[in-house]
Amino acid sequence: MNGQLSFWDISSNDTQPLAARLRPESLDEFAGQKHLVGPGRILRRIIERDEVSSMIFWGPPGVGKTTLAQIIANHTRSEFITFSAVTSGIKEIRKVMEQADSNRRLGIRTIVFVDEIHRFNKAQQDAFLPFVEKGSIVLIGATTENPSFEVNGALLSRCRVFVLKALAPEDITDVLIHALKSPKGFGGRHVSISPGLLKILADFAGGDARMALSTLEMVVLNGEIMKASEAEKLEEFHLWDLEAGGSPAEDDEVITVTKEIVQQCTSSKSLLYDKKGEEHYNLISALHKSMRNSDPDAAVYWLARMLEAGEDPLYIARRIVRFASEDVGMADPRALEIAVAAYQASHFIGMPECSVNLTQAAIYMSLAPKSNAMETAYYAARDDALTQLAEPVPPVIRNGVTKLMRDLGYGKGYQYAHDTEDKLTSMQCLPDSLLGREYYRPTDQGLEAKYKERLEYIKEWKRKHS
Repeated sequence: MNGQLSFWDISSNDTQPLAARLRPESLDEFAGQKHLVGPGRILRRIIERDEVSSMIFWGPPGVGKTTLAQIIANHTRSEFITFSAVTSGIKEIRKVMEQADSNRRLGIRTIVFVDEIHRFNKAQQDAFLPFVEKGSIVLIGATTENPSFEVNGALLSRCRVFVLKALAPEDITDVLIHALKSPKGFGGRHVSISPGLLKILADFAGGDARMALSTLEMVVLNGEIMKASEAEKLEEFHLWDLEAGGSPAEDDEVITVTKEIVQQCTSSKSLLYDKKGEEHYNLISALHKSMRNSDPDAAVYWLARMLEAGEDPLYIARRIVRFASEDVGMADPRALEIAVAAYQASHFIGMPECSVNLTQAAIYMSLAPKSNAMETAYYAARDDALTQLAEPVPPVIRNGVTKLMRDLGYGKGYQYAHDTEDKLTSMQCLPDSLLGREYYRPTDQGLEAKYKERLEYIKEWKRKHS
């Protein structure tokens, strides 16, 4: 009989999500992060010896930050307290800190785990600081945001930061197979899902084990129920419990997950992004450097990542306008026109229509010849403006708009370039102390090569007529 499987059939009256039921309880069950918890690695040694000091777990969602904290809780002889930055305030923090202080005097160590520590404001984070300093508590924080930006410097300096990475697809696949075999997962039922479909789920998860398990749970809950004899006729029939000797009888029910079900459950993906966090800066940096490296494919990819995650298109457009002068400049002066036009188009029509305008601009910048002469010229001049003696403007190029100014020599000796045959003069425009200084050094790239020739001609003319 075909039909839909209910949640209660699968969970055996356990209402916990699959990811919660399968949360590892020891380091041997923990997936991924071999650079931290593999045999002989530092974090593994710290946990096994129960020598935990204050630390921050930093990494994307679903990579094991909270799980590691719970493993520490299972192995430590200390009192273990969990805080949520979403629900806990300063009052709750101070109450627990006072208890930790009392425990310390009795020789009892207290470990405090703060999930999503980046959500605590400065005052809340400061409430932990004195107790960390005097050893009343060992603080373990978990965050998806760069702790350099989101954790107070004084508190961060007293914590060791462990960086957790997104899980590799093969690690995610192992997690999914474990879920299909484990009695805590679907090990009590016959579930047919092919290795190819598991790979799709693993790739869709993007390194997030929790997302992978949630998606697996969704596809299984929506799988078709059929007799084992019927399921065996399907081309992609695969029962993972057969490996453990759990062959079903002909009349046993098999939950069959098809390609169509997987496609429906993986049709939409939420991209990890925070407009004010590190990922925001990582992605705009990736776009900028891809264009600088003349890689239009990479540029369009990072552009799409930002736009589809909800980035303001005008922010991207402003960055491209900057790029047009910073990295292209006089090598292709039209790049600035294209960039400004893309900004205006984005302002006029907004998302999603303006995505094609920004794509055009990003590809143009990627293919344009490159010169950073504009940026280096300005910064060299800026350094002189800030560090050299602030000499007055040479009188010859001052504007003598009143009789007094003219009597003081404002504009005296000024040469009007348009009155000369070559439209050039030998008039000095820089202060005496900076005479001969060169800020703009054109490259040989694109159209800038022509401007370089023109500049060399001008300088040679002035040397002859000085």
